[in-house]
Amino acid sequence: MPSAPKWLFDTLEFLTPKLPLTEVVETVFLSKSVKKICFKGDLKNVQLGVGSFIDFRINDTEARRYTVSYADIEKGIFEFVVYLNGKGCGSRYMADLKVGDNIVMYKPRGDNRYYDKAAQRFVIFGDETSLALACSFLPVLKKNNHQFMFIFELDEENKNVPKLLGLENCLVIPKNFSFSKEDCESKLAVIHTPDWQEAKFVLTGSAKSGQLFRKVIKEKTKGNVFLHGYWLAGKKGL
Repeated sequence: MPSAPKWLFDTLEFLTPKLPLTEVVETVFLSKSVKKICFKGDLKNVQLGVGSFIDFRINDTEARRYTVSYADIEKGIFEFVVYLNGKGCGSRYMADLKVGDNIVMYKPRGDNRYYDKAAQRFVIFGDETSLALACSFLPVLKKNNHQFMFIFELDEENKNVPKLLGLENCLVIPKNFSFSKEDCESKLAVIHTPDWQEAKFVLTGSAKSGQLFRKVIKEKTKGNVFLHGYWLAGKKGL
């Protein structure tokens, strides 16, 4: 629900549990359009897992959802990696956040559809809007000894961001990459690797790219696919 009448957001804000006042303690631009924002607050009794998110109320009638990329419950530290495309109110809001800003925000919520402990192998696909999810995945995948691969379609200026975030086993594809059957066969070897035929594929970012990738996965593998498009051209979002 990116947009809603003010009265509805006011009602939800009254009913939804919130964190105590939080403070922006660090901001880092990893590129011109990717920013890491670190908050400090009281995270007691907060449960965080892969894909946990917070809905930010941007103004009276707009809200945007961002994934928590990292959290240290004891220290009260939690981070977001956000994409600043400059085209929407969420992008402008996140771009303007600076050290010392204080915000009252909703408590994080979870989404248990991303991670399946029973899966031996994971392929996580997305774009700049998926970087935070990848960061939340990485420590869990390593701790539980999963095999994994990240595939990102990124703008040229962001091709080194996964490395800056410490992400491992990454394949970066130019943003203009077209997920045709032929392209997947020639460039995405994991599709045809026997050991990965039953991997769990988590597809986020561009809904169009995710849908095309899902079609190829269904044709070429026996994998379990979870698709959650974060944005679609022409639909209000970031």
